[in-house]
Amino acid sequence: MTQIAETEIRRGEAWLAHGGVRPTRQRVTLATLLVGDGHDRHVTAESLFDAARDAGEKVSLATVYNTLRAFCQAGLMQEVTVDGSRSYFDTNMDEHPHFFWEDNGALTDAPAHELKIQSLPQPPEGMEIASVDVVIRLRPKAKH
Repeated sequence: MTQIAETEIRRGEAWLAHGGVRPTRQRVTLATLLVGDGHDRHVTAESLFDAARDAGEKVSLATVYNTLRAFCQAGLMQEVTVDGSRSYFDTNMDEHPHFFWEDNGALTDAPAHELKIQSLPQPPEGMEIASVDVVIRLRPKAKH
């Protein structure tokens, strides 16, 4: 079982307050695991569930999913869908592309300053573009 520092807990509580999310014990624990050390995270519900269990928190996987979705609705994080069956949750709310590492299933930030999108198609009438998600899939080069 890992020990969570008081400064990390305060950082998690402040993050919840910033999003207007009620700080239940489980939400504070999950928020602390996500932002307590001050670094951005890309997690799956399953990886956060495992981290919560390692921290001694009794929480169901369904609660983790529901909490991650509540954090997204509060504008604290964003969901990045890599394929139809895999979602990652990102605490970095800046517009930025991602690398998806096919060999190990990791999602990481890609350098935003290197991405140049020249233009986008016009949305259908009555619609506006809410966001553009860029996921760049990576795999080891084939050996020749």
